[in-house]
Amino acid sequence: MKGQIIKISSDLYFVSYENEIYPCKCRGIFRKEHITPVVGDYVLFSKEKKLIEKILDRKNVFQRPKVSNIDQAFLITSLKSPDFSLNLLDKFIVLMEINHVKPIICITKRDLVNDNEFEKYDEILNYYKEIGYEVVFNTELNKLKEMLSNKTSVFTGQTGAGKSTLLNKLNPDWDLETGEISHALGRGKHTTRVVELFEFMGGKVMDTPGFSSLEFNNYSKEDIKNAFVEFKLHPCPFKDCTHTNEKECVVKKEVLANNILESRYHNYLNFIGVDKNES
Repeated sequence: MKGQIIKISSDLYFVSYENEIYPCKCRGIFRKEHITPVVGDYVLFSKEKKLIEKILDRKNVFQRPKVSNIDQAFLITSLKSPDFSLNLLDKFIVLMEINHVKPIICITKRDLVNDNEFEKYDEILNYYKEIGYEVVFNTELNKLKEMLSNKTSVFTGQTGAGKSTLLNKLNPDWDLETGEISHALGRGKHTTRVVELFEFMGGKVMDTPGFSSLEFNNYSKEDIKNAFVEFKLHPCPFKDCTHTNEKECVVKKEVLANNILESRYHNYLNFIGVDKNES
């Protein structure tokens, strides 16, 4: 039978198949071959033996949290409490781009920002829209539900930005635990402790403790460069241009001309380990 792992608890793997959930163990050879099933994995399993026999090919896989086969990620980004962070937003976007997951920017706590102050955020968000990213507000529940249809989605982003609160608004039956903001730290407390996959709107939604690993040590500088989609709109004369100190770099010229958001470029330099003053 082909099913999907929707939850893991200790050494039990809960496999969904035709609206039934089967708590399964894994074949002993998995441990010997260092094979670790994760939530989201499609598997072949024995309904009678309650045994996972094979993990099928993954579209993508993450290690922290351990999840796989994600189509799209809603990047929960608050404007206040915690403060809006372009560095963190770009980290999430790059991580998703490298792993072939569609990033969707979801803005929360718009009500904490007055209209005059929002203008600067609106200008930045319009830039992200122009380079091809969808931007949605957490108050647009019907739009969010439409976007979730027939997709496997994950909600992640800033701790304390309102991820679990938003999921509860989308479906109160989930009754996910939420936490308060720590004013001393300026960020929220993690409330989601396990990864679980929920059926919703003809698709699936993962609730996770968040992507705690946002470093790029396992990715090449080329991977990171290619994850900045707007760079491809301004091709340099040389294919191997790193957009750092090359004299004929078109990307650098577009940054100076304000056609590429300066914060995006500086974040790119930061992610590949280059001091912006050296570029």
